[in-house]
Amino acid sequence: MKPVRHTTRSPVFATMALCILSFAVVMALRSGGRLEYLELAAYDWFIKTSISDASPADPRIVIVEITEQDIQRMGTWPLTDDITATILTKIFAYHPQAVGMDFYRDLPVPPGTAHLNQVLTTNPNIFAVMKFGRDGVGPPPALADTPQVGFNDVVVDPGGIVRRGLLYLDDGETVFTSFAFLLAQCYLQAEGIYPAPDQENPRHLKLGVTTIPPFEANDGGYVRADANGYQFMLDFGRQREPFIVLPLGELLTGKMPPETIENRIVLIGVTAQSVKDLFYTPYSRGIMGANQAIPGVYVHAHIINQLLHLALGESRPVQAADREYEWFWIMLWSIIGGTLGIRLRSSWMFSLGSMIGLAAIWLATYTMFLHDLWYPSVPPALAFLLSAALVTAAMVRREKEQREVLMNLFAKHVSSEVATAIWQQREQFFDGGRPRAQRVAATVLFADLRGYTSTAEKLNPSALIDWLNSFLETMADVIIAHGGVVDDYAGDGIKANFGIPLPRETDAEIRRDAQQAVICAMRMGDAMEELNRSWEARGLPSGGVRIGIYSGGVIAGAIGSERRLKYTTVGDTVNIAARLESFDKAAAAGSCWRVLIGDNTRQYLDNRFQVQRVGEEHLKGKSRAVTIYQVTSTTDTVTR
Repeated sequence: MKPVRHTTRSPVFATMALCILSFAVVMALRSGGRLEYLELAAYDWFIKTSISDASPADPRIVIVEITEQDIQRMGTWPLTDDITATILTKIFAYHPQAVGMDFYRDLPVPPGTAHLNQVLTTNPNIFAVMKFGRDGVGPPPALADTPQVGFNDVVVDPGGIVRRGLLYLDDGETVFTSFAFLLAQCYLQAEGIYPAPDQENPRHLKLGVTTIPPFEANDGGYVRADANGYQFMLDFGRQREPFIVLPLGELLTGKMPPETIENRIVLIGVTAQSVKDLFYTPYSRGIMGANQAIPGVYVHAHIINQLLHLALGESRPVQAADREYEWFWIMLWSIIGGTLGIRLRSSWMFSLGSMIGLAAIWLATYTMFLHDLWYPSVPPALAFLLSAALVTAAMVRREKEQREVLMNLFAKHVSSEVATAIWQQREQFFDGGRPRAQRVAATVLFADLRGYTSTAEKLNPSALIDWLNSFLETMADVIIAHGGVVDDYAGDGIKANFGIPLPRETDAEIRRDAQQAVICAMRMGDAMEELNRSWEARGLPSGGVRIGIYSGGVIAGAIGSERRLKYTTVGDTVNIAARLESFDKAAAAGSCWRVLIGDNTRQYLDNRFQVQRVGEEHLKGKSRAVTIYQVTSTTDTVTR
C-alpha cells in the first residue's frame, strides 16, 4: 500500500508569494497605462456622486450667455464691434468687479470698432482671450501686450474629458496666464489676496490661504500625462449648477436688479450649438450624462469658482497620494484578497466576501476623495480579486488530496453531511484528534414507524427488512432534502437534527431551523401516505409515522471509540423530542401521521402552521411539565 504523504507546512508563505505576484502584475498593468481609463472613470464617478444638489449657486460669478436665439435675433456671428461694445457698456453700468469675454476678437468686425476699442482700453478690469501656441489666435488689437489678455486653452484628456485646469503656460521665453486665473486674481485683489510662491516649496503656487501643488505626469490614475504648464485637478465645485446665468436679451433690456452684477465676476460666452464651443466633463459620463457637453465659458467659470474657493479657504485642492502610499494601499488589498482566498472556501461565501471587499475599497477611496485625497480604486480592486483567485486556486489544488484523506477517514463513521461539515471547519473542528464538543441551538426530530410490531408478526424476515428499509430510506431522503442531518437509526425509528454541525449565530437561523424541521415533518407525513398507497398496491401492510420535535440547546460532538466514532447530539432537548415522539395521548385524527412539538418550537413558527394545544404533560422521565402542541396543517404562507 502506497503511504500517504502529509503536508504540514503553513500556506502563509505560498499566499504571500501569490499576493506579491498579484501586486507585481497590477503594477505592471498600471505603469503601462492599461488601467488609466478605468481609474479616470472612477475619478469621474467620485466627482458626480460628491456633487451637492442643495448647494446654492456661487453668487460671485455671473455668466452672460449668448444663445442661438440671440444670434438669430441679431442676425450675425460674430457679433459686430458695436454690439459687443454695447454689451460691455451695459454690464459696466452695474459696476462689476471683473468682466471676461470668452470669444475671440483678433479681427475687427465693423461697424463700431473704434467704440469697442475705447471701451476695452478705458476699463482695466476687462479681460479678453487668446489661443496659445504657434497656430494660436491673437487677442483684440487694442489689448495686445497688456495684462488684460489670457489664454483660454483647455486641457482635454484622452476620451475628450476635461479634468484639469491651467494657470500658466510658457513658450520658453514668455509665461502666459490663463483667462480664468486673470479673472480670479482681479476679484481676489479686492480682498487683498495675490498669488505668491509657497514658503516651504517656492515651485508651488500659494493663493490666499491655500498652496496649489502642480499636477505631475503620473498623479492619481494618470500615466505619463501631459503636465506642461501649471495644472491642477478640477473638482467642478461639487455643485451641479454653481453659477448665476443671465440671458443676453435680459441684460440688453435691463430687466434685472443691479445687484445681479455688482461687484461680481461676469463672463460673456457663447452657448449656441452652432458655435461648437463645447467640452465633456465628468458629468458627461454614464447613461444619464451621455453626450452632455458644456460650453467653454462654463469650464472657465468652474476654474474661477474653484480658485476662489481655494484662495478663501472654502475648499482644498484635490491631491494625489504619494507614490509609496499608493503602493502600500494596493499591496494591502492584495494581501487581504489572499487572506480571503485562504479563509473562504465555498463559492457563495467567496462571492460574498469579494463583493464586500470591493465595496470596502470603493467606500474607502470615496471617503478619502471627499476629503480631497485621490487614492487609486481600480488597482487595489484588481489586486484584491487577482490574489484571491490565485490563492483560491492554489488552496483548492493543495486541499484536494487532504479532502480525500479526511473524507475517507470520517465518511466511514459518520454521515456524509457531517463529514462535509468537518471538512469545512477542519481548523476549528478538531480537539485531540476528534471533533470538538460544542453547545449549540438546534431543533431535534424523532420519527417512529407506527404498526411495526404487528407487521413484524406477519412478514417473513426478508420482506420485513425490505418494508422497514423502504420507510427509513424515504424518511431519510425527506430529511436531507430539507436541510436536516440524519443522526441515527434505531430499529424502526430515525433521529435527525436541524442546526448542526454548523453552529447557528442568529435568532433568524435558529427560527429557520425550527420551521424547516416542521415543514420536513409535514413532508414526511405526505411521504407516509404515498408509501401506504405503494404498500397496499403490493399487498403489504400499511403503517403510520409518529414525529416529535423540540428546539433548544444541545451538546453536539463525537462519541464512541477510535474504531466506531459517531457525531451526535445529547441533552435535555434530545430527550424531550424523543418523549414527544412516543407520547400516545394525542390522536392522529384519522391520519397516518402525527406531529407533536413543544412550546419552544412553536414560538419559532411565526404562525406559519396551524397547531392545537394538547396540554401540559409530565413526559416520561421529566420532572417539569412540557406544553405540547399538535401540528395539524400549514397556513397559506407555506405550500404543502
